[in-house]
Order: sequence, then C-alpha cells, then structure tokens
Amino acid sequence: MICINSHNKHSSGAQEAEVEASLNPRRLRPAWATQTCFKSQMKRGERGEGNELMLHPWRNTIETDNVKPLVGVKILDLTRVLAGPFATMNLGDLGAEVIKVERPGVGDDTRTWGPPFVGTESTYFLSVNRNKKSIAVNIKDPKGVKIVKELATVCDVFVENYVPGKLTAMGLGYEDVDKVAPHIVYCSITGYGHTGPMSQRAGYDAVASAISGMMHITGPEDGDPVRPGVAMTDLATGLYAYGAVMAGLIQRCKTGKGLFIDCNLLSSQVACLTQVAANYLIDQREGKRWGTAHGSIVPYQAFKTKDGHLVVGAGNNQQFATLCKILNLPELIDDSKYKTNHLRVQNRKELIKILSARFEEEMTATWLCLFEGCGIPYGPINNMKGVFADPQAQL
Repeated sequence: MICINSHNKHSSGAQEAEVEASLNPRRLRPAWATQTCFKSQMKRGERGEGNELMLHPWRNTIETDNVKPLVGVKILDLTRVLAGPFATMNLGDLGAEVIKVERPGVGDDTRTWGPPFVGTESTYFLSVNRNKKSIAVNIKDPKGVKIVKELATVCDVFVENYVPGKLTAMGLGYEDVDKVAPHIVYCSITGYGHTGPMSQRAGYDAVASAISGMMHITGPEDGDPVRPGVAMTDLATGLYAYGAVMAGLIQRCKTGKGLFIDCNLLSSQVACLTQVAANYLIDQREGKRWGTAHGSIVPYQAFKTKDGHLVVGAGNNQQFATLCKILNLPELIDDSKYKTNHLRVQNRKELIKILSARFEEEMTATWLCLFEGCGIPYGPINNMKGVFADPQAQL
C-alpha cells in the first residue's frame, strides 16, 4: 500500500487516504504529451496589427480565462525540509500537480518540527507543503525505485535535494531517469553543487549562510554575526530553483527535450550578495555589518520611537529635505555636511544622532500620521500580530 496525503491550502490538516501501490501511471499524461508549445497561428514572418509576432502559448484542454499557467504540468517532488519544498509549493500555487515522495513511516523530517502542530503535522511542514499529494515510497527498495521511475514517465518535472550521488546509487540519478523519461526537467538542489571539494557535504541553511558571507554582513554594527530570522539562504535557493524549472519547461517547449538543472545553496546565496560582492570584487571593499542601516544610503535605517521603532529611508536629496521638514529640522536641509547622499554617508554618525534624538520624542502612531502621504518610504517594525492585522497584508 502507498499512503497519500493531500495538503490543501484550504484545509487545516492533511487528508489521508490509502490507494493501491499500482497507481496506474498510464491513466496520467504529462503536459508535453497533451499540449502544443508556442504554436504560431500565422504563417512564419506574419505579424499582427501591432507589428508584434503573433505566438499563442501552449494551451490546456480547459477553456477558461482563469486557468493557472501550470495546470496540466505534473511535478514529482523528492525534496525535504525547506528549499526544495518551497520551490515545488510555488509551482503548485501556479496550478501544477505536485506528487511528494516521502519515506515510509516518518515522512519529511519537518513533519515533527514543532510545536506548534495542527493535529499531527507541524506548522513548519504545512507552511511549505500546500497544494501537494504525498506518497510514501521506500526508494532504497528496487520496487520503490520502479514506482518512482514509472511516475517520472508521466510527470514533467523531477525535483530532488539529496547529497550528490545518493540518488544515482539508488538508480534515480538524472541519467537513470532520463533513460525512461527523456522529456523530464530534472532539478537537483544541493548544498554546494555536484563538483568541488564541498560537494559531498550536507547543506543546511545557517551553514551555507555562514560560508557564503551572508552571516558576516548580518547583525549589529559592533556585534557578532547573526542568522537572519528566517532561512533566507534556503528560501532564495528555492526561488532560484522555481525560476529555473519554469525556464526549463520553456526550453523543453523549444527543443522537445528534457534537461538537468543544478541548483545549490552556496551559489544562490553568493548571487544574492549583489552590491556587497560587487564592492569587494571591484574595489576590494570588505563587507561589514550595519544593523538596520544601509552601507551606501543615509539615512536609511530603523529609529527608536517612544514606544517602538520606525524604519525610514531617504534615497535622494528631495526625500531628505522632506524628512527634515516632517521632523521639524529644516536647518539640516541646507547644512553643507548633509547636502548630498555622499556627504551624508561621510557624516553618518553625527546626522543619525540628531535624527535619533528627534524620533524618540514621539510615539510611533504619531510619526505614522505625520509621514502619511509624504512620498518617502517608511513603516513600523511589526511583530507577527501587527503584520497580520495590517490592512495591506490582508489583501
């Protein structure tokens, strides 16, 4: 028997049902077998009224303007914990059918990462596994490998996050799956990639965050490095994998062939260093911790109020002038030390001391009223209660 859990975003828990091990893949068909990719409705070279090339995306049999873009696409999901499940959940949100393969008996480790729990499921697990159907398959058993391969033949995408070589040893590596499902878009998510001295290491978010330099630039200016409040390295990797799979599906439409995607925590986080990496590579300027402040823009940080904190950013001279007027500090506008952002960065400590003293004189709600409609970025630092009570977050 195979246990299947359907994780519906409208349900507070998993609905369990048992089905026969013979899932009968013949009854399922992958999107590539049922849809036409980018079929032109005009002769080659013809253009529409707006001079644009008239190409019509591949169509599903469902005739509706509200169909989600990935309806009809099937994802075989062998991922666990966060980066992989986050990627496949996003694909599911766009309409893909996600079949999550888990270990018999225990399933995804995050099922037990609580409290809190909803029934027997941790909220951690539920947060990244909506829109999925879970099956328990022992992939260490040849019979389980056979089941996964049969499912691959009727799926469009195969996503896994095992240490490189582990699935190959079981007969489920890319080469193995490609032989039975040459159309498959195979996405492998690892800690450090498939080559190099670290390739065989297990990948955990905080460790990859440390190695990639993310943790070095996160934390109080004069304090120790800290881990971000959520697993940003895992989440960034999941988003890179999600985008790569979408691109892979488009490439398959063009070539008619599947492909292999190599996505890892280290590369994803290094890519997210953006200007910090550029500063070092171009100018050998070492990254540092700024707390809530910004290394290149002043003022742009959190300020303590009478009862909380407010984040305000002034990215140009006009915004800085507006800020000074709201704070009733007009003398700062024409002060030669603060005329440009470059000068404000040079005189950061003195300026921030003046602004901080003014912000502490009023309650957060008072500042929010004064900043309303001013045209500069601002907002309170909310706790979770504040986040989900915010009318904008409720839309």
